[in-house]
Amino acid sequence: MTAPCLILAAGFGTRMGALTRDRPKPLIEVAGQNLLDHALAVARGARCAPIAVNAHYRADQITDHLRDQSDVTPLIEAPDILDSGGAVKNAMAALGPGAIMTLNADNIWHGANPLTALSDAFDTADMGALLLLTPGNRAVGRQGGGDFVMDRDGRLTLDKSDDSLVYLGAQMLDPAPCYADPRDVFSLRDTWQAYAADGRLFGLIYAGLWADVGHPDGIALAEAMLETGDV
Repeated sequence: MTAPCLILAAGFGTRMGALTRDRPKPLIEVAGQNLLDHALAVARGARCAPIAVNAHYRADQITDHLRDQSDVTPLIEAPDILDSGGAVKNAMAALGPGAIMTLNADNIWHGANPLTALSDAFDTADMGALLLLTPGNRAVGRQGGGDFVMDRDGRLTLDKSDDSLVYLGAQMLDPAPCYADPRDVFSLRDTWQAYAADGRLFGLIYAGLWADVGHPDGIALAEAMLETGDV
């Protein structure tokens, strides 16, 4: 199935240091293309429609970059940044009531389209959210431990231990709990915990390669991954 997509691009990029002093992290280039355009290529490749991009830090640069891209709706978060769950709630009018995709703007992919993989596996009857994951030893540029453990049926439990699976910043989600949340600022982690308690939080192991470009060293690591096709 195809679905709307929200690209999460509002963060401050503090781990990037001087690289984000005068620009938002999604406009940092990797392999000759900025991160936001990498993410948009993934969304368009999966035929996502509509596509929205949230922005907060140096949002004017994001909106300027998207000015001539008529298939993308920028969503400015001001005066406060809304966190990931609040960003989904804020996107309700742009994305509609059905299942949506969310995609972090600071990741690089090599292999099958990650959003297509999610849409092919998503079961609206049983799943509240389906998250794309990889083992820690295949998470290029990842700093820190993992995020989830997965049982034999694919159900997830949040777990930050060193050997748990790493969330790749891509998911398919029934956004209804986010839309109904009375708060304006909250994390998707709260939604995931509620879905996990109901047995509706699932994971899918990504067959391709992924790199985290959340810190300066991640740029060279991602470029090497793209060049060699290896971790």
